[in-house]
Amino acid sequence: MKIRQSLEQLEKQILSPKACLSLDSQGRARPEADHPLRTAFQRDRDRILHCKSFRRLKHKTQVFLAPFGDHYRTRLTHTLEVSQIARTMARALRLNEDLTEAIALGHDLGHTPFGHSGEETLRKLLPGGFSHSEQSLRVVDKLEYDGKGLNLTQEVRDGILKHSKGRGEILNTKSGDMPRTLEGQLVRISDVIAYINHDLDDAARAGIIKDSDIPAPLVKKLGRYYAFRIDTMVMDVVMTSLKVGLERIAMSPGIMAATIELRDFLYEKVYLSPYAQAEHGKARKIMIDLYRHILAYPAGYLKDYPVGDPPEKRAGDFMASMSDRYALALYEKLFFLRSWPF
Repeated sequence: MKIRQSLEQLEKQILSPKACLSLDSQGRARPEADHPLRTAFQRDRDRILHCKSFRRLKHKTQVFLAPFGDHYRTRLTHTLEVSQIARTMARALRLNEDLTEAIALGHDLGHTPFGHSGEETLRKLLPGGFSHSEQSLRVVDKLEYDGKGLNLTQEVRDGILKHSKGRGEILNTKSGDMPRTLEGQLVRISDVIAYINHDLDDAARAGIIKDSDIPAPLVKKLGRYYAFRIDTMVMDVVMTSLKVGLERIAMSPGIMAATIELRDFLYEKVYLSPYAQAEHGKARKIMIDLYRHILAYPAGYLKDYPVGDPPEKRAGDFMASMSDRYALALYEKLFFLRSWPF
């Protein structure tokens, strides 16, 4: 028996009946021969890990724009934290870790520079709007590999597209925007667990809030420290999901309410704080000026793919692909005066 086939059989033996098995994948848009060593979801994970969009995440902002401190999160460290949290729960629930990891590693590939302020700016600039989750799917489908895309499985594509919930319901079982696999649902809740806790940690590091500012009832319910809160949420998701027979990924009402309240605290005290809004205004100006310049002088910026897409859409692709440092360097090159040499 070949190695891949033995791995597929091992999945059938050890994973939960509710897990999404590699053998049961709905396949790819372009059929490919099976790999002798790796399952379909392992190949997806590896393709994402090795693509250029993944590498650019290391220089994209999570919350604090272009930070100088070495310990602030970036999109890359956020992605790794989401992956670790999701994989921990997947292993505990005997779900497919490879599928979970692939979705987690790919979920933010389409995110803009300058965090959510960059996304909001592009949403207003582009004629068809902008969503980082839709852009992440566009990256893996149409932009990577010089327009060929990564040709990922349908399950990974679905999890990437449906990972984001903004300030909406985190696990809304009545909504059509929930991932169809339990592994995708794990990534969706892991994204929230990760960003709520690490953004609070970064905000305290920046001096915007103090740990003592977190409301006492939330501290009592979830824990005082970053690691304790994550452990509380992870344990709750695992145990509650088991209680409902793994019919869905679930969080108990009490912990879910506390999680949402902590998210609201984060928005009020950090994302919408005067400090953050002042920085976001600067980021918006940079994005607007660059977008207008790129549309006026597209040579050197716009790719000739995807074929048939209007310049505005491809300008959005270029804008979303930029890292924070690249956007700042390009803005300085285009709009700052340069001193003449003596």
